Amino acid sequence: MSTETLIKVEEILAEQFSQEVEQATGKVLIDFYAPWCAPCKMLAPVVEQIAQAHEDIKVIKINADNSQELMAKFGIRGIPTLLLMNKGELVATQVGAASVSQVTKFVQQ
Repeated sequence: MSTETLIKVEEILAEQFSQEVEQATGKVLIDFYAPWCAPCKMLAPVVEQIAQAHEDIKVIKINADNSQELMAKFGIRGIPTLLLMNKGELVATQVGAASVSQVTKFVQQ
């Protein structure tokens, strides 16, 4: 597989949240992470695989250290936290590292 066919998980800033997530017309999987967080590093390749397998779902990452307002808005107290949004509405939340099969079930809600 060439690197050109890889789907990149886009990292956004809190200021982009409204445009990238709340105004999205479909499902968006959001990975709240921090660079120093070991479970976040374990979850990162899982999130990449989900992005590859589910091209219909927009997958983004948000650095929790730089996004305290968003963390408070969604009541996030631990990372990694995955949020599943659909048409701008929160559908589900999952906290902690997870396997590909667990995250696959999560995004199919």
